[in-house]
Amino acid sequence: MSDTPLPRRRFLATAAASVAGASLGVAALPHLARAVAARPGAGASDATDTVDNAATALRLGIASYSLRKFSLEKTLEMAKALRTPYINFKSVHIPYEKSPQELAAIRKQIEDAGFQIVGGGTIDFNKDTDEDVGRLFAYAKAAGMPTIVCTCMPPVVPRLEKFAKQYDIKVAIHNHGPEDKHFPSPYDVLAAVKSMDPRVGLCIDIGHTVRTGTDVVKSILDAGPRVLDMHVKDLRDLKARDSQCIVGEGAMPIAEIFRALERVRFGGFVNLEYEIDADDPLPGMKQSFAYMRGVLAGFSAGARAN
Repeated sequence: MSDTPLPRRRFLATAAASVAGASLGVAALPHLARAVAARPGAGASDATDTVDNAATALRLGIASYSLRKFSLEKTLEMAKALRTPYINFKSVHIPYEKSPQELAAIRKQIEDAGFQIVGGGTIDFNKDTDEDVGRLFAYAKAAGMPTIVCTCMPPVVPRLEKFAKQYDIKVAIHNHGPEDKHFPSPYDVLAAVKSMDPRVGLCIDIGHTVRTGTDVVKSILDAGPRVLDMHVKDLRDLKARDSQCIVGEGAMPIAEIFRALERVRFGGFVNLEYEIDADDPLPGMKQSFAYMRGVLAGFSAGARAN
């Protein structure tokens, strides 16, 4: 064993992941250590490690809004350090105004770097017209986005269903907490989409959800197959938006959330949306991924023990 002390953040994540595994009643420490350990120089091709593949069907990804202050080229470079190929891209990285040919070139650049575009957003549908909604669906199609994470006014939802069918693109309406006049909680989205085509559903933002006083775990179980996407973050105070922190250092019930996703056979992506430390987000994002992988490793150890 090396006598070199662990950096504080890595120590906290290792300890937090170990606690997460212990809380599940499993002897998970060897698996947690392997999950948390960083592989120097690992790139996107190494991303789907044994934790994400073998331990669970859950796929951990990145919401590129986390890296909003950086160019696409720098974002892809930084994303390699997170060891996941899955990215949901914000328009700051794949701009709306690009032509179909330019979008195809951007898509190729991303895929050639070893990444998979798993969606786009958050995309705002502000006008209830075929022209405006169709324009944004055409953008998503040209960019290779299989899912649109979006915000909209309630009257626009039927039009979203129409274009979801036409383009065969999933639409995940994002809840934005107490400040959102239309869809503060997952239940508000569910009420609007529950009878629609299965390609229309929810992107549950767990941080915004808990701030409404909603039981986020129950909302996942109640929404079931309507959960098409997820934004993950952590809060030290589940009522305070400004208390966001590294995943695992707050009060969010991450293990229970992941268990609920497994129970509903979630087929989308669990995308880290790290909104703090905008000028230097990578250290906190690494620690967040380490913790989440530790939780998943704990699940895997428990399954093997049984």
